[in-house]
Amino acid sequence: MSIETDAEARARDALHAAQLYYVQDQTMEQIAAEMKLSRSSVSRLIAHAREIGLVEITVHSPQEATSVVARRLSERYGISVHVVSAPPRTTDAERLERTARTAAHVLSTTLDPQASIGIAWGATVSAIARHLPTKRLRESQIVQMNGAANESTSGISYSGAILERFGQAFGTDVQQFPVPALFDDPHTKQLLWRERSIRRVVDAQARVQVFVFGLGSPQADVPSHVYAGGYLTGEDLRVLLRDGVVGDCATVFYRLDGSTSGIELNDRSSGPSFDVIRRIPRRLCAVSSLSKIDALRGALAAGLITELVVEEALARRVVELPLNAGRG
Repeated sequence: MSIETDAEARARDALHAAQLYYVQDQTMEQIAAEMKLSRSSVSRLIAHAREIGLVEITVHSPQEATSVVARRLSERYGISVHVVSAPPRTTDAERLERTARTAAHVLSTTLDPQASIGIAWGATVSAIARHLPTKRLRESQIVQMNGAANESTSGISYSGAILERFGQAFGTDVQQFPVPALFDDPHTKQLLWRERSIRRVVDAQARVQVFVFGLGSPQADVPSHVYAGGYLTGEDLRVLLRDGVVGDCATVFYRLDGSTSGIELNDRSSGPSFDVIRRIPRRLCAVSSLSKIDALRGALAAGLITELVVEEALARRVVELPLNAGRG
């Protein structure tokens, strides 16, 4: 029969004290009472447990965890990712503001002074515009990428205000696109696209080097402007549901796999085709709402995004889900 040495007895007591302190979350006083020791003796036992390797303390940095999520998203989709942290009880409005503030900073600090910027109007881009710092660009312009008019409004007061804020921040000209967001008849769109005044804007859209956009979603907790602003009829919404639409980019609608073919409303949309968007070198997308997860996954599958500014909870959820293939 072996006799326990003093060192072994001390290690046993140290393990017991450490388990009570770190696992059972007991105070020094509670442990001292249970082990019939003084508080200072308990403190020394816990310190001894750390010294002999019974306890390992790891400090997890939130920034480090965020960096891991960003890296995984970046590696999965081959894009640049900026993850925006927010406290657990943050409102959707505050998450949007945090995400927009980061997107505005990222855009401004990395922008080529000669780059023309394409803008897709919406609540997220409007928030980005509010946070833009002043930075003067040379030989550049701000280009509206999709029309904003509907049967109730010209859309100029809404989209124009967003474009104007970009123009003021960057000290450059603004090229508006005075057409409906969605035409009543696709033939009207085809005819209008032959007009030189409209063709000039469409050609400018094809030459932009930076595209700034958010994502619309019929499933968003707070409905996107295109779904709540009188742009879609009840029949339009039923057609979108039938066609499996999860989101839109500049009022061009797509499915979870990123495909757009066969979606009737796209024939009437004034927004650029995804082929045009994918030819733009830099495509900065900002998304903050967890309810837009399918819209984000569809946009990623379509290859619309080269640079993503995303709220952390949404980023983590996308990483957890399997990769969905697509494009079309």
